[in-house]
Amino acid sequence: MIETHDLSKQFHDFLAVDGVDLNVEAGQILALLGQNGAGKTTTVRMLTALLQPSRGWARVAGYDVVKNGHDVRASVGVLTEQHGLYMRMTAIEYLDFFGQVYSLSSESRKSRSDHLLQYFGLTEASRRRIGEYSKGMRQKLALARAMMHDPGVLLLDEPTSAMDPESARLVRDEIARLKSSKRTIVICSHNLTEVEILADQIAIIYRGRILMQGTLEDLKRNVLGAPEYEIKFSDAWDSSGLELPKDVDLLSRTATSLKVRVMRPQESNPQILRSLSAMSASVMAIQEEPRTLEQVYLKVMADAKGRENVQ
Repeated sequence: MIETHDLSKQFHDFLAVDGVDLNVEAGQILALLGQNGAGKTTTVRMLTALLQPSRGWARVAGYDVVKNGHDVRASVGVLTEQHGLYMRMTAIEYLDFFGQVYSLSSESRKSRSDHLLQYFGLTEASRRRIGEYSKGMRQKLALARAMMHDPGVLLLDEPTSAMDPESARLVRDEIARLKSSKRTIVICSHNLTEVEILADQIAIIYRGRILMQGTLEDLKRNVLGAPEYEIKFSDAWDSSGLELPKDVDLLSRTATSLKVRVMRPQESNPQILRSLSAMSASVMAIQEEPRTLEQVYLKVMADAKGRENVQ
């Protein structure tokens, strides 16, 4: 579990992180989204007890990041943008070294490294120097290192960066599996499609402050408004006599379709369908208009920059 309150970090006269409040339960994935320099990396460094907050507090896996820094670091697996790989080592030597850092026994180090190397498809290359690896292979090895001590909390910065589609899917599957085993996971990513697949909670950070936070559906509704639906008819039909529920706005109509905005779809959509059926309309389909995290993110960022320009 990760909890923060008013988490802030100031470097001289620059406020890099300002008042961040997070609550990520075991078995949840939080995606932290933002531009480069928005404060994501500084936040992660405070959560790993590598930086002390200037204000506020954070607890990771039950440990205070200031008072119990060693316990925090022992409980967290970290994948950073700069991997810190030792290019002259082989993959076996590298994972064994970090297994010793985490005080794993010789037997546990071998068992864990063999499993991770096989899982990420690196067994055949495990005795080659890391300097000979491709970018994708290095990314997989860095992720294996983060998981070497089987941590309860994972902080992952661009976990599928530079990977081919098959490897990226493997990593996404592994992240989902880790979530199901009640781990707490924070992902920093620019891959919004990937975030849509994986994240339970999404936080958008800009200039060190959280602008918006919630589930994807919460963000869609709060940022883009109520969902829109298109109702299609198999035959041309005059819908002028149709009375819609009070919380439904008619956006457009043609002879073969209606487009509506619905505040409470679970209540109102069945009412609409009953009314259409009573009027003998030949309804072929009712479909929600697709709305993506990219639309949400771009609007939140545009609104934030617009407010700055006004000021």
